[in-house]
Amino acid sequence: MSAKRPFSLVRRTLETPFHIDFAWWQANDRDWKVFLRRLLCPEHRAQLAELPDDETIDWIDPETAEVHPVDALQHIVMTHCALQPDFLSTSVPLVEAIFRVLLASGNTPMTPIELGERLQRPPMTILRTLSGRRVYYGIRPAQD
Repeated sequence: MSAKRPFSLVRRTLETPFHIDFAWWQANDRDWKVFLRRLLCPEHRAQLAELPDDETIDWIDPETAEVHPVDALQHIVMTHCALQPDFLSTSVPLVEAIFRVLLASGNTPMTPIELGERLQRPPMTILRTLSGRRVYYGIRPAQD
């Protein structure tokens, strides 16, 4: 059974929330942890070179106080590396910047309007980029 889902014909709007679909990475034989390691700051890249790929920790959502099991590598990116000034620099390509924002927010679904505010980029450009047939970095509509 494949985790690959057919393209949806539902029209996306500026109010459509998007999130990272980690099943997409598995279905497309992509190792998201290799990509995630690229996002580590230099300090953690050296410290965590030997971190096992399957380690998880409990993360408490600061807004809802809900406890979620998260990948240890993801947690470090979310709680430290994402807070570094160059994590969302203007030189980061749009799709990767969207991925970084979603990851830093604990993969809380966000609309193109919210993403545009965080990235200082036009929401319509974000919507057009994420609404095509091609899926970038597993970023998909949350309600698909």
